[in-house]
Amino acid sequence: MYKLDLPVDYKEAAAIERRRNMEEQRKSRIFNAKSRTIGVDVQALQQQIKDKQQQESYERRRGEAFAADAIRNDKISQLLEKRQETDIIELNRALNEFRSLHQQPDSRREFDLFDPDYLKKDKPARVSDDDPRCGISSIQKFEGEDLNSKARNKYQQEQLREWSIEQQRERDQARRNQQQADHLYELKMRELDQRAMELQSAEEECRRNINLATTDYNNALARERSERERLHKQQELDDNMTEIANHVFGDVLTENPAVAQSAFGPHRVITDRWKGMSPQQLEDIRKQQEKQRLEKERLAQEQNLRDLEHDRQRLANARAAMLLEREQERKREELQRRLADENRRLAQEQTSHKDYLDKEVYTNPPTAAYFGQFNTSTR
Repeated sequence: MYKLDLPVDYKEAAAIERRRNMEEQRKSRIFNAKSRTIGVDVQALQQQIKDKQQQESYERRRGEAFAADAIRNDKISQLLEKRQETDIIELNRALNEFRSLHQQPDSRREFDLFDPDYLKKDKPARVSDDDPRCGISSIQKFEGEDLNSKARNKYQQEQLREWSIEQQRERDQARRNQQQADHLYELKMRELDQRAMELQSAEEECRRNINLATTDYNNALARERSERERLHKQQELDDNMTEIANHVFGDVLTENPAVAQSAFGPHRVITDRWKGMSPQQLEDIRKQQEKQRLEKERLAQEQNLRDLEHDRQRLANARAAMLLEREQERKREELQRRLADENRRLAQEQTSHKDYLDKEVYTNPPTAAYFGQFNTSTR
């Protein structure tokens, strides 16, 4: 049988009672709308106040920074505006100055058509007796008239007098200039004659010294050249005799084949002493060339065989790839067909399940008892 007289665990009972009391207090706080509304979290409010003060301080500093930037930008804008106004004033001043200097009304092309003083500036119908505008039909000039005879005669006499005075003045000035030029020329010729005599005597003395030095130098060069030619001839004679002896007794004229042998090996020769290859060497070269020709033909045949094998394998691979591609295409079509059948089956199942839920499961509407079970516990 079950043992019912177990000892009571007071610690566990006290913990259970404490949890029950805490649950009741929690219910009173949560379900009591007045206590829940009036009660506040002081620490949260203080943190919110602190955050708001920090935000306001940040916004104030940010506004001050923006205000400082705006003031600086306003000052810059004012300076730029003043500079622009100054530039505009200077440009307008330069434009007005250019207009006043180079664009006067009288400089226009059609000014002569609108000139108010046109009649004042225009020439009269007759200027003088020889005016080319006064023709026969102008009725401004008649035969025998001489309107400027007195003024013309007076002007001619005055002009003749001035010409005579000017000619006399020019003749006097030319005479004085000629006399001064003759005097200066005479002085210059005396000075040039004196300097020419001094230069001639100095040149003669210098030429004598140069001739003496040249004679001594030429004598020394002649002696030196004679000695050099004698030594050169003696050296050339010695060299010729030595060369003749070397050619007569040397290996070049005797055609000694041993002189062409190089010290670096028997297969190397000295090119400037080599007299040509021997018949045995030529025969060896021909045999080696024939071997190389046969080897080249063999390699060409092998290459042709490899090319044919490569073409055969390439065609076989292409045929196998085509068959494999067709097989993959057939499998892909089969898989798509199966997938379509599976999708149709799943669609029918989903439609049947949805009809079952709508018609069999979701048929009873919620009652007041369903909503009454909420808000009965704090958990």
